[in-house]
Amino acid sequence: MLRASRFPLYLDLIRWDRPAGWLLLLWPTLAALWIAAGRFPGGHLLGVFVAGTVLMRSAGCCVNDVADRDFDRHVKRTAGRPVTSGAVSVKEALVLGALLALGAFALVLTTNPPTILLSFAALAVTLLYPYAKRIVSMPQAVLGVAFSFGIPMAFAAARGGPYWSFAAVTEAVPWQAWALLGSNLFWVLAYDTEYAMVDRDDDLRIGMKTSAITLGRHDVVAVMGFYAAYLLSWAALGRGLGLGGVFLLGIAAAAAQAVWHHRLIRDRSREGCFRAFRVNHWLGFTVFAGVALDLMLR
Repeated sequence: MLRASRFPLYLDLIRWDRPAGWLLLLWPTLAALWIAAGRFPGGHLLGVFVAGTVLMRSAGCCVNDVADRDFDRHVKRTAGRPVTSGAVSVKEALVLGALLALGAFALVLTTNPPTILLSFAALAVTLLYPYAKRIVSMPQAVLGVAFSFGIPMAFAAARGGPYWSFAAVTEAVPWQAWALLGSNLFWVLAYDTEYAMVDRDDDLRIGMKTSAITLGRHDVVAVMGFYAAYLLSWAALGRGLGLGGVFLLGIAAAAAQAVWHHRLIRDRSREGCFRAFRVNHWLGFTVFAGVALDLMLR
């Protein structure tokens, strides 16, 4: 079904040349992994979560493009995607997505039972998101859960034991991990609303539901509110988990980036909104760097 001669098309399908997507998933996951371990988590877990993040984001692209193929052809930015244009068949995309997801699952199998159990929930949310855009006014909230599920999985991998039970998951993943997931959801709402602002005119025409359309003229204010909620809640949770001044410096540096994003999106231009989205991974990296350096300098 998959042919080597079509490899460049498959790379285009999984957005290999646009790493911002998987970096947005990676930084909060790694921040949680460092917090859960209390230090550098070791090469094995680092490799599992880096490779697993890349594989699952790539699988998600395959599912998303199949689900959205009839909508994407009406959007200027997405009309040339391989599935939408017919360069890659639906069957090819689904087979590739399944193989990538199996690769990620193989990595999860090297961790522990609590992490494996959580991976099924993560997969379910990943498959749900592309279809949420048909019925949910702010599908970015569903994406936020999908993009944040690496946080409880990181805690489970660092702290989990050998037992297959809900109690084992609860013991490995404290309430703070779920609170960090909820907090990170606000960051996803911020950057994916910026992303949705790029396509607002096309999405209105085809009847797609997005946060940019739902928020209307309050979109810019809402984005800045999402950034504030994310950074303030991560700061409070991080302090409660024992992180100190270096971590707070990272939060402050991320807040400065959020202020710059306001300058990019305030006139709602396609170019400014898309640039704000594309550079958002640096904001996530800054928060992660504050976590990692704070723990290293203890």
